[in-house]
Amino acid sequence: MQGNNRPVDPDVTRRSYLTASAAGLLGMAGLSGSVSAQDLSDATSALAAQTSAPEDPEIPDKGYLVAALGDGIYWITEGVYQMLFLTTGEGVVVVDAPPTIGQNILAAIDEVTDEPITHVVYSHYHADHIGAATLYPDDAEYIAHVGTARFLDRVGDDNRPSPTTVFGPRTNATPSTAGQQERPDRRHVDGNSYTLEVGDQRLELEHRGPNHAAGNVFIHAPTHRVLMFVDVVFPRWIPFQNLAESSDIPGYIRAHDQILEYDFDTLVAGHLTRLGTPADVRTQREFVTDLEANCREAIATVDLGQVVQERQPTNLWETFAAYLDETSRVAADATLETWGNDRLRGADVFMQSHAATMIESLRIDFGVLGPFGL
Repeated sequence: MQGNNRPVDPDVTRRSYLTASAAGLLGMAGLSGSVSAQDLSDATSALAAQTSAPEDPEIPDKGYLVAALGDGIYWITEGVYQMLFLTTGEGVVVVDAPPTIGQNILAAIDEVTDEPITHVVYSHYHADHIGAATLYPDDAEYIAHVGTARFLDRVGDDNRPSPTTVFGPRTNATPSTAGQQERPDRRHVDGNSYTLEVGDQRLELEHRGPNHAAGNVFIHAPTHRVLMFVDVVFPRWIPFQNLAESSDIPGYIRAHDQILEYDFDTLVAGHLTRLGTPADVRTQREFVTDLEANCREAIATVDLGQVVQERQPTNLWETFAAYLDETSRVAADATLETWGNDRLRGADVFMQSHAATMIESLRIDFGVLGPFGL
């Protein structure tokens, strides 16, 4: 990439990416650590097999796929994460910076245009989606919701530069003294929506309440009928564990309906090799609805006294753990009766974690306390 962008490491290949990703995702040591080459090779093959299906686009040997979604709008994936960028005639707008794609982001952009990167949009603050933003030019405009900015101000991660433009409500709250202070050159736009217009491209950013993360935003390219909304829907896959590690489960549930209020054909959901559609959102909404119903039923029917009699707990935490384990098992089993047929891939892997997360949210967020309520 020309202009302000950093050079691309020519040694980043599909094989080196997959090896590193398998090591990281499976908790292994680095390439020079104690894991054997055969172990890494086996893990790489398993990862590639688990994250692809015959109908998915193939990831080239170079380690990433870059493809057009319309006139001047492109997506990039390496099979595990996804991001967007737009060419505008006046510079490139990038949305997110997954570290697993890393410097291949710049290689992908360089295949398409010589325009420099001028604008960076953060979907939310999680490092697995924006932790390579340090690759982008220092003088680019970094845009995020104020919730994302405040978190980044607090943690002070150099790999996630603090936004220069934020939108959302103002507050007198200050970051923790353990972190950084708000950058003095920051521009603050009131309101929970922000329209970014650069050259001939337009992105509409909107924050509609907490869901997966406090500052997670909807990123809509209306001309292209493309919506990017990260870490809520996993097209044709079960969500990642614990309902995608979402910080606000009521907001996570509500977000499915909010997505469907947009006019879009293509959903860039942040993960895996495939793009999504409104039908994928409706399918996952049905799954979440079934899961919630089964969790409510488990809370209503699991007998705490019977659990105590069978498990013979010796202290209060053990009692709670036994009860919650049993309710989540019952709810997961009931949900798997409908969803354990690969309608959503990997349904058996995280189902009990989803049930446990939903049950705890029903208890403490919705007040469905079962034997511990009035």
